[in-house]
Amino acid sequence: MKKKRRAVWLSDRIPERTRLAMKKISAHMTASQIMALGFACTIFLGGILLSLPFCNADGRWLGFLDALFTSCSAVCVTGLVTIVPATQFTLIGKLILLLLIQVGGLGIIACTMGAFLILKKQITIRSRVMIQDTYDLHTMSGLVVMMRYVLQGMFLVEGIGALAYAFWFVPEYGLFRGLWYSVFHAVSAFCNAGIDILGETSFQCFQRNPYMSMVTILLIIVSGLGFVVWRDLGLTVKRVWKREMSVRRALEKMRLHTKLALGMTAFLLVGGTVAIFCMEYTNPATLGGLSFGEKWLASLFQSVTTRTAGFFTIPQNQFRPESQLLCCILMFIGGSPGGTAGGVKTTTIAILFASCWSILKGTEDTECFRRKIPIGNVRTAFSVTLISFAAVLCGTLAVLILEDASLMDVLYETVSAVGTVGLTAGLTPVLSAGSKVVIILLMYMGRLGPATLALLFASQYSKHGRGRKLPEERIMVG
Repeated sequence: MKKKRRAVWLSDRIPERTRLAMKKISAHMTASQIMALGFACTIFLGGILLSLPFCNADGRWLGFLDALFTSCSAVCVTGLVTIVPATQFTLIGKLILLLLIQVGGLGIIACTMGAFLILKKQITIRSRVMIQDTYDLHTMSGLVVMMRYVLQGMFLVEGIGALAYAFWFVPEYGLFRGLWYSVFHAVSAFCNAGIDILGETSFQCFQRNPYMSMVTILLIIVSGLGFVVWRDLGLTVKRVWKREMSVRRALEKMRLHTKLALGMTAFLLVGGTVAIFCMEYTNPATLGGLSFGEKWLASLFQSVTTRTAGFFTIPQNQFRPESQLLCCILMFIGGSPGGTAGGVKTTTIAILFASCWSILKGTEDTECFRRKIPIGNVRTAFSVTLISFAAVLCGTLAVLILEDASLMDVLYETVSAVGTVGLTAGLTPVLSAGSKVVIILLMYMGRLGPATLALLFASQYSKHGRGRKLPEERIMVG
C-alpha cells in the first residue's frame, strides 16, 4: 500500500499541463524518432552512472567524456573503449555495462515491448506499428508472437552460450567468477558488443583454443543473421521435419531476404577467411608463428569478428596494410538486418550487386532468385551505402585533423565506429577529446543506421511531395 501511495504522489507532482504536453509530443513521434531519442537518453544515463565513484575500482569519478564514450560503445554494441573495463570498473560498474549492452543489442523498442509482455500489459496499435517498422514486417498480424519469439530466442541463445563458456571459465576461475565471466561474454558476443572483462588483449589468450574460439564464432554468426532469418529458417526446418514439403521446395519457399542474408554471409565469411589466411600467412606478428590449423582458426575468427563483433585474437595494429583494408571492407558491410549486427548490412550490398548485374544484362528490373526487387529497396540500398560512406569519409577527415596518426589507423577507427564493430589499430586509448566526440557520433549513427536517421526528418518533408509529378528529363551518367 505504501508503494502505491508513493507512486500516486509522484505522479501528482507532475503538472497536468506538462503531462499533456509530454503525451502530445509522444503521440506525434514516429518509431524512428522514439528509437533515436531512446538510445540517446540511455547513452547519457549510462554515462552518468559509469562516471560515479561506486562504479569505478579506484573509487574516484571517471571523466564524463570517457564514461559517455564507454556507455555509447555499450549501447551501440560497438566495443571501442578508451579505458580497460576489466580493471576500471567495480562489479556494479560491470553489471551496469552488461545491462547497457543487453539493452543496446535488443533495441529500445524491443525492450519496451518486452517489458509490456512481462508485465502482461496490453500492447496498443501504435506500439504494434513501432514493432512493424523496427523489424520491417509486411503486416501487423502476429506481432506479439514475433516479439515473444525474439525475446525468447535471444535469451535462449545467450543462455546456451553462457553454458558453453562455463565449461572453460568455471574450471579456470572458479564457480562464481567463472559463471559471471560466462554470462558477460555470452551476452557481449551475442549482442556483437565486443566488450570483454578479461584485460587489455581481448580474446588473444584463446588464439590457440579451438573450443572458446568456435563458441564465440557461433554466437557472433547466429546473432548476425537477424531475427527475421531465424524465424524463416525455423519455418523451413519445420516444413521439412513434418514432411509438408521436400527440402528443395522448402528452400524455394524461403523469403528472398533470408536467401540473400545467408548467401552473402557465407560468401563474406569464406572469402574473408581465405583472404586473411593468404595475406597474413608469413607475417610473424599475426599468423606466422601459428601452426597450419591455428592459422585457419585465427583467420576465421578475424573474418567473423569484422562482421561487427569486436573481439579479436590477432593484434589489429600488426596487420599488413592490405589486410587492414580488407577488414575495413568487411566492417563496412557488417551483418544482416533485424539483428544485433551493424554495418550497411549484407542484404544492402546484395541488392547493389543485383542492381549492377541487372544493368549489365540489360534488364529493366532488379532481379534475384527469380524475384523482382522493388525499386524502393534499391533506392534505399544506394542511400544507406552512400550515407554510410560519407560518414566514414567525414569522420576520417575530422580525426585526421585532430590526431597525429596514419590514414589507415584512422580509417580503421572510423569504419569500426560506423559499422559498430569495435576493432581498433590501437588508436582508441590515445584519442583526444575532440576525436572522442567524433567517434561517439559515428557510433550513434552506426547503431541507428542511415535509413533510420533519414526517417527522423522524413515525416516533415513527405507531405510536400504528395501527388507531385515533375516532367522527366534524362542526364548523362558514366
